[in-house]
Amino acid sequence: MSWTRFKQHCYPYPALGLSLDLSRLPFPDDFLASLEPKFQQAFADMAALEKGAIANPDEQRMVGHYWLRAPELAPTKEIADAITATLAAIKYFAARVHKGEISSPDGRFRELLVIGIGGSALGPQFVSHALGRLKAGRDKMRVHFFDNTDPDGMDLVLKEIGSQLKRTLVVVISKSGGTAETRNGMLEAAAAFKAAGLDYPKHFVAVTGAGSKLEQTAQAEGWLAHFPMWDWVGGRTSELCAVGLLPAALQGLKIDQLLAAAAAMDRVTRKPVLLENPAALLAAAWYWATGGRGSRDMVVLPYKDRLLLFSRYLQQLVMESLGKELDLHGRVVNQGIAVYGNKGSTDQHAYVQQLREGVNNFFVTFIEVLRDRQGGSLEVEGGVTSGDFLQGFLLGTRDALSEKNRPSVTLTIPDVSPRTVGLLIALYERVVGLYASLIGINAYHQPGVEAGKKAAGGVIALKLKMVEALRAAPGTPFTAEAIVVKIGQPEKTELAYKVLEHLAANPGTGIRKVGKAPWWESTYAYAG
Repeated sequence: MSWTRFKQHCYPYPALGLSLDLSRLPFPDDFLASLEPKFQQAFADMAALEKGAIANPDEQRMVGHYWLRAPELAPTKEIADAITATLAAIKYFAARVHKGEISSPDGRFRELLVIGIGGSALGPQFVSHALGRLKAGRDKMRVHFFDNTDPDGMDLVLKEIGSQLKRTLVVVISKSGGTAETRNGMLEAAAAFKAAGLDYPKHFVAVTGAGSKLEQTAQAEGWLAHFPMWDWVGGRTSELCAVGLLPAALQGLKIDQLLAAAAAMDRVTRKPVLLENPAALLAAAWYWATGGRGSRDMVVLPYKDRLLLFSRYLQQLVMESLGKELDLHGRVVNQGIAVYGNKGSTDQHAYVQQLREGVNNFFVTFIEVLRDRQGGSLEVEGGVTSGDFLQGFLLGTRDALSEKNRPSVTLTIPDVSPRTVGLLIALYERVVGLYASLIGINAYHQPGVEAGKKAAGGVIALKLKMVEALRAAPGTPFTAEAIVVKIGQPEKTELAYKVLEHLAANPGTGIRKVGKAPWWESTYAYAG
């Protein structure tokens, strides 16, 4: 690594306030120029997408998350008006909640429970954690999440809310209204409100698709409000629609700044000039680092506690978008880039040892934040602050990896603010879209996720059949092998064993286990 190479491949974008350093990727001098034809096609694909082309051919859908921060670019007036009206409705609703004009029967709402899964949780969580409590005690509402169908996890959240449940507003987010994890969280929350003697519809708000099961439920039960989700916005790119903007507005975050920053990033990353486009340069970096085949993992290391959840957010955005078996021509390509990360300098004491000296199957994205805190900092040594040490660990780790020929990219931002968070969201959304064009895959569908949901449904159906058979013969012991014969599904013995173990471990199922040796001779019976 040299100063000359740094000058050649560090790209500042003063209008955005960020810079991108690719100098520690040892690609040859002609590499970027060699990609120019591919990028011209990628730029053309992106321009067509933004004009309303069917960019998700499997589902015959437009892809319009870019319109969310520039409604005037939407292909129809109907879409533009829907975006504008929804943003106004979000602001109006949040303002009325903050003023107490919309309140619980017990007073002003102080707590916010967001129920969602995947993109309906990861984006809101990232933004809430990154921007919350920038001034002590200034958040309008304290935010909690049900982001899984784990009963114990939901109990922990409800315990944290405690006696303030009566002053809790609940936002349920599901495009279809049928997503199992979100539906389960909604039912668990409703049950908690009922157990506390509260009328839950007076606390609930829906964010969902038009005509969905969730919208029907919200209307039938008289929920406080419902906000739209559109088919042309995927979950992993939904942070800047009602999915993310409603929780952020209720928390008291500056959603106009998020949107303005994303729009500013979009304007820069629309430029069809590789060296002037930070998203295109990042896509080129990914292409070189992974051979265009996902041959290396991407380790995301933000050196800032507020960006802890950014790697989780990027996991879904990148892996769900790029992890595809087939390309756009139906050929088997098995594409993807694995993403993991935590934060610096925590990782100095976790997996940096392997990054430097273990298997060389990754590239690192360092995220450097220049501003340490809002005020001045204590000197922990003569002339040195904690923030100086944080930068020292980042730059030192980067050098230590370079010494071992471990490639890295560094993205530098001035601070963590609504503006920079909006920039990051829009930047990586565009990188994913451009990279998908480079490798010729559909970044906007998720057949693997749908396959997992279908398989989970099969497990639930098996469980119900087994419980029915056990209850039909109370007290009769069955091994896993015997119960699948009883229900006529002998090919499901392993699944049956796992389900029986789960049933026997939980009170209330009525299923009792008698352990035997060998273990597969253990029996299970319905004890009532």
